[in-house]
Amino acid sequence: MGAVRVLIVEDDADINQIVATHLARRGMECTQAFSGSEARLLIGGDAFPFDIAISDLMLPGLSGEELVALIRERDARVPIIVISARTATSDRIDLLKLGADDYLTKPFDLDELVARIEVQLRHRGLVGAGDGAVGTASGETPDTLRFRTWELDPEARTFMVANEPVELTRIEFNILQALISHPKRVFSKQELFERAWGEPYAADDNTVNVHVSNIRAKLKASGTDSYIKTVWGMGFKLQES
Repeated sequence: MGAVRVLIVEDDADINQIVATHLARRGMECTQAFSGSEARLLIGGDAFPFDIAISDLMLPGLSGEELVALIRERDARVPIIVISARTATSDRIDLLKLGADDYLTKPFDLDELVARIEVQLRHRGLVGAGDGAVGTASGETPDTLRFRTWELDPEARTFMVANEPVELTRIEFNILQALISHPKRVFSKQELFERAWGEPYAADDNTVNVHVSNIRAKLKASGTDSYIKTVWGMGFKLQES
């Protein structure tokens, strides 16, 4: 099949653009709407022109709940993922009863959103397990990366220390992947931010520091927290010995 067609309905322009950019990098074709009314126009007539819809609830013109109901009238099978700041269990239950297929609470992890999109499309037979329509932007299968007692698998997104798994967040994994890919290189905080978040550097230095600190805390039990060296005034690199 061709590129997965995604309708993104979110009135926060920054969130809308971040989601669209992230999904586009994974080969998806994104159409953005910034209100419920705009989404209603994009939906058009009887046939729903998208493979999946992602929608906020608090929308101008037409609420998220009304939009979910409208999409369900157009197509009973198209997956609908709701993203919202509402955390009450009753809200989730009501949306699922109305016809939504999944619910993500803000703030959410972009890779988790991609994973949930994959699950919904696979359940409907739109994407096969090895289809590649939703995956890395290049479609490549990176080799396993190794450094001393570390082993990082970019494809499976697993990280092992002396054959023991260590759970990492998306950002922590991306930071380690950058460091292990170039173990002799000193990465500035700006470089690590842009590699880990996949967007232009727009944060204070403390953002990267906090994530590196969290990684070290997770590695302390294995005695490998010292593998990450702080290069004062420059950034971070791996300690080879």
